[in-house]
Amino acid sequence: MTDKQSDFDRLVDKLEQQRDELLLKIHLARAEARDEWDELEDKWQNLQQRLPEARKAASESADNIGAGLGLVAEEIGKAYKRLRDTLG
Repeated sequence: MTDKQSDFDRLVDKLEQQRDELLLKIHLARAEARDEWDELEDKWQNLQQRLPEARKAASESADNIGAGLGLVAEEIGKAYKRLRDTLG
């Protein structure tokens, strides 16, 4: 085998290793993103279920309920941004 072939083979081997590593990282990132998405969906569903009650009671304690729901909505928004940044 010539030196050029050997250099080329090493380059191809290195590229293959990098490719395999990237595929694994992508797979793991997808799994992490899915886990975070599922957690966010649970929070979203909880928020959606609580909204009618919160709106009904808003006249009695609008400040407390609004602040609490605002915090939940802000948390979800930050997590969406983090997930978007993770996925590129």
